[in-house]
Amino acid sequence: MTLPIEITNWLNSSIGAASRSMPFMMWNTFLALIPLVLSQWLFRGKGSGVRRVSWWIGLVMFVAFLPNAPYVLTDIIHLVKFIKGGAAIWTITFVLVPQFLIFMLIGTEAYVVSLINVGHYLRKQGWGQWTLAAEISLHALCSIGIFLGRFPRFNSWDLITGPQRLLLYIGQELIKPQPIAVMLVTFLGIAVIYWPLKQITLAMILYWQSPEYRQSLRRRSFE
Repeated sequence: MTLPIEITNWLNSSIGAASRSMPFMMWNTFLALIPLVLSQWLFRGKGSGVRRVSWWIGLVMFVAFLPNAPYVLTDIIHLVKFIKGGAAIWTITFVLVPQFLIFMLIGTEAYVVSLINVGHYLRKQGWGQWTLAAEISLHALCSIGIFLGRFPRFNSWDLITGPQRLLLYIGQELIKPQPIAVMLVTFLGIAVIYWPLKQITLAMILYWQSPEYRQSLRRRSFE
């Protein structure tokens, strides 16, 4: 049975639109997951209480790559480009919007879980009172990192491959009113999104760790 030509054309255009988004989505998702993996090792791993040289190197890498997680929120500009480019309303509604929502949720949740791991580590070390200050500081650093990545197009590895150029730009450009305003808005956006997602994530973690959930899994395994 052959599909009507209208449906065939819509499927072809939808697949084409989705496939054009996949390369940068896969790459940015990979970058967003790096700080999550590092946070598991640094703050929840067996060696998290022993701060060797490798731990400090990992911490620097964690801070350097962390902005890549909330950075995915700014990729909404690509969806806007598709809309402005004349993509069909059905393609936007049923293909692109769900695709971008899943992509952004993965990156944002990676950021939330990474900071939850930071808070876990601070409490384990007896520094729980510094959790909020650490979250605010990381929000601020990520706001700077997102600006540097979105506008002058710096990358996390520029800290190693081009530190002089990066520091020169920071010293000359980030003190101007426009970058400060953009970073402030970014900071507020991250903070507003982070807080409810943190509560939801913690609630889900508590539920998964509850005896009731474990009992339900055991019952399902015997059904």
